[in-house]
Amino acid sequence: MPPAPRRFPRWLVPVMLVLAGGCVLVIWVALALYLQRQAGWMALLAALDVVLVLRLGGVPAGPRRAALGALATGAISALALWTIAATQMGFSFGLNPWDSVLRLGAHHAWTLISLTTTPLDAAALVIAPLLAAWWTR
Repeated sequence: MPPAPRRFPRWLVPVMLVLAGGCVLVIWVALALYLQRQAGWMALLAALDVVLVLRLGGVPAGPRRAALGALATGAISALALWTIAATQMGFSFGLNPWDSVLRLGAHHAWTLISLTTTPLDAAALVIAPLLAAWWTR
């Protein structure tokens, strides 16, 4: 007789998503600052990370898990782009990354992101949530 499947507490999956997403976010920002590019392809790795967390967390398959995967991937991507733009701008003013993230305005962030995003980055940023939704269904 096979062992019964283990069920995780309901609060554990959001905590796992935040921790795993935060790790991917830090890696993405550090890599983008090192390469001096947006590194939009990291959105695909963020989608893979979200898929693994949702599957390992025991979230039941279906449209809710697919929507959660796409939403989490989009949130990680948006936070990464915001943090990259703010950190690069903050370095020129002598600000810490966490200070510059809080001070950057939405219009200025949009301008910086649109100036530095290549078509390949944009394609990866659009495809990543769709792949996350497809992989988690």
